[in-house]
This record gives sequence, C-alpha cells and structure tokens, in this order.
Amino acid sequence: MRIGIIGAGMAGLACAEGLAGQGHQVILFDKGRGPGGRMSTRRLPTPAGEAHFDHGAQYFTARDDAFRLRLQAWLAEGSASAWPSAGDDAYVGVPAMNEPIRSMAAAQTVRWATRVTRLQPEQRGWRLVVEGGEAIDLDIVVVATPAEQAADLLAANAPSFAARARDARSEPCWTVMLAFADPVPVVENCWRGEDVIAWAARNRSKPGRVGPESWVVQASPAWSMSHLEAEPEWVAATLEAELSQLLRIRLPDTVAHSCHRWRFARSGADGAGALYDRTLGLGVCGDWLIEPRVEAAWLSGTRLAAQIAQ
Repeated sequence: MRIGIIGAGMAGLACAEGLAGQGHQVILFDKGRGPGGRMSTRRLPTPAGEAHFDHGAQYFTARDDAFRLRLQAWLAEGSASAWPSAGDDAYVGVPAMNEPIRSMAAAQTVRWATRVTRLQPEQRGWRLVVEGGEAIDLDIVVVATPAEQAADLLAANAPSFAARARDARSEPCWTVMLAFADPVPVVENCWRGEDVIAWAARNRSKPGRVGPESWVVQASPAWSMSHLEAEPEWVAATLEAELSQLLRIRLPDTVAHSCHRWRFARSGADGAGALYDRTLGLGVCGDWLIEPRVEAAWLSGTRLAAQIAQ
C-alpha cells in the first residue's frame, strides 16, 4: 500500500520503520526544514566558536523491552550515548539530540518544509493536499503531529479522533539558550527547579558536544503559560537572572543567547497507545496517546504500524 505520514518526528518515523519493514511504500511530510522536532538542536555563532544547544527534549529513557532494542542499535551506530549527569537511565543523541531522528529519517522518503493543509477522502483512499495546492493520492494516511495540530487535521473526517486530540492538551515551555565566555563555576551539570525554572543544564557536558560553555534553561509549564506572549528578549533576561539565583552564583558574561517558545512542549497522556480506523484507512500516533516521553512517541508509532499490518 501507499501510505502517507504527516509528521516526521519520533512517532511518525517509528511508524514508517514498521510499515516499510512490511513492504509498504511510505512517504512522510513535515513542515520543519529538517529532522528534529522536539528533539531539535540549535547552533549559535559566538566569538569562542559555534555553541550547540539541545533546546527541546533534554534526554530520554528506555524502559520498554522493544525500545531498549532500538536504543541498542543507536548506541551501536554511535548516534546515541548515556548521559550520567541526568541519571543512570538517561540517554542523548550524539553529537546532537536530533541524531537518532536524523538516522531514522535517512532511511525513509521525507518531504521537509511541506505543510499539509487538507485531508480529502476519496472513493478508495485519500487525497492529501499540501500548501501550494499539490495533491498526493494515498491508500492510508497517518497523522503523527502534536495533539493540537492533529485535532485540526482530523476534525472534518474523524471527529471522535479529533475530540481525543483536543482533550489531550499540551503544556508550553519557554526555553533560553545561553553561551558564556567562561565555564559556569558549579560542579553539577543538571538542575531541576519548580517555580520559574523547571530545568537547567550544561549542554556542553553531554557526550560528543564541542564549543563554548552552553546552558539550556527551560521554564516551568505554569510560568510559560503565564508569559506565553511575552517578548523573547524579556524572557531571556528573566530566565538568565533566575538561573543566577538558582545556582547562587554570579554568571560569567554571555557571548550569545537565544530564546524559543515551544507551544506544544509537553504532551498530554490519553493512554490509548495509537488510534486506527480500518474503514477509513486513517491512523493517529504520538506521545500524547501514551505519555510525554520520547520513548512513548516511538512506542505509539510502532504500535500503529502493527495495527495497520493486522
């Protein structure tokens, strides 16, 4: 069958791997310019060289046996490694967080920078319309986007699926990236907060990272929601000041900084695993159908591929 997957993040690519392994023709569509999504890495030029920041997911864990096997493949090929600073079961992509996604995408047909605007049911299968008007005919369509985006795509043809997506609301996250002229004088590489800052980490401490001293600071969901429409420069200055208070030190001079607002950072937890309507030939996968973890996204995509195969 010819199967289209909307969203080339962890869930969509896991589903593609499962379906391609069964001999189906799979094509993925993603509005992003390249692999990463919420496992993205940002690069900033500085006088001390290029600074790297994993500004989305900070690490992932592996608790399910099937996902552990997938992790072993990444470890063997060198696209992932343990990061003891975050815990005994913490892993990251190498040399950047998006490397596992990049590795998976390289084996698939992915159309980047392609926004899907409409799903149109046909007598046999679907017609997928992308921005610019191009239409692609498919036997089955899979929606592998954050819940809020999935709800919009599903509303016209699968209202029950759309309702579940609307109920699985994501939490936002303001993320600030800071590059410093000198090392931040603290021993710990990861800090967890509660009120304003939920997480702060020395990105340079992750395996395979190079460049100047770089820190990622992520605000709590509540603070991010309260300041969702704030100016990025104000957010950056505020979270840098909060980091100084959290670490109880005066920070070195910054040589570069940036700010990113994740509107759909931490997904909901529907619990269904994956959704598939065999009559429609329409499936849905994503971490929001299990819980907000990288592993959950992979499990959801893999389970949907198995449901389609049946």
